[in-house]
Amino acid sequence: MLDIDLLRSFVSVVEAGGFTRAGERVHRTQSTVSQQIRRLEDALGRELLHRNGRQATPTEEGERLLSYARRILALAEEARDAVAQPAGEGVVRLGLPEDFAAYRLAGLLAQFSRARPGLRLDVRCALSVRLARDLERGELDLALFKRDAGEGRAEAGAIARWPERLHWVASRRNRITTNGSVPLVVFEQGCLYRGRAIHALEAAERAWHVVYTSQNLAGIQAAVSAGLGVSILPEVAILAEHRVLGRKDGFPPIAPTELALVAAPDATPATRRLADVLADFCNSAAKTASRARQTARQRAAANA
Repeated sequence: MLDIDLLRSFVSVVEAGGFTRAGERVHRTQSTVSQQIRRLEDALGRELLHRNGRQATPTEEGERLLSYARRILALAEEARDAVAQPAGEGVVRLGLPEDFAAYRLAGLLAQFSRARPGLRLDVRCALSVRLARDLERGELDLALFKRDAGEGRAEAGAIARWPERLHWVASRRNRITTNGSVPLVVFEQGCLYRGRAIHALEAAERAWHVVYTSQNLAGIQAAVSAGLGVSILPEVAILAEHRVLGRKDGFPPIAPTELALVAAPDATPATRRLADVLADFCNSAAKTASRARQTARQRAAANA
């Protein structure tokens, strides 16, 4: 049987990226946490972490254990809360970017909510800049939002982050002329992607003009598909009727962004459980996208 305390220390080391900060999270010394990880490795007969000075990253076996460890810890907390607080778990206020909320997480959140009848979810979909602001103001308990790559690495409440690949996209069927001023399909003011598109074009000294503005992802996707203009979208939001544009089409590279999962400093156990669920989902999605890119590169090489 796996020791709960050892699993908790293991998850803390992975999330914190090292033993010192993990010790602060679980209120133990660095040496104690290190000893606990050794005990866990001895019990499983596998090395779970790559150790590089103060940093630690999971091995392949460690990544495999991580998902199970988070579920075991969440289940243990759920069992404890169910006995200690049978009347209910309160409210979790969650903020999500629309491209995740609309197509990917609705079913997962519904399943999470059904499994916890004493918990009330309050989900808010908005631009990432607003989600980050609302979290800072204490109006959200947990937020998944887009930001500049590497921003807020050591911020309190940071749980995980994933690199995001952005692409210029246009209609596959309805070709448009982009030799002159580039017609842009964009989100409203404050959107990270809108800023990326305008900055990239101006840095490349290309003229641009906005032809379509929408508050929601579906509107952006439809406008691009219809051939109204070009836009910047993450891989998860690119449709079959979209065509990816690159340097050969005259479009400059886009500065990297990332998806970050951040909890409020006083996050409740229910909020932490939901954070673990979202982290597992995003980890799985990132691995799927990585495999898809590798397959695409192999096909392109084979056809070259």
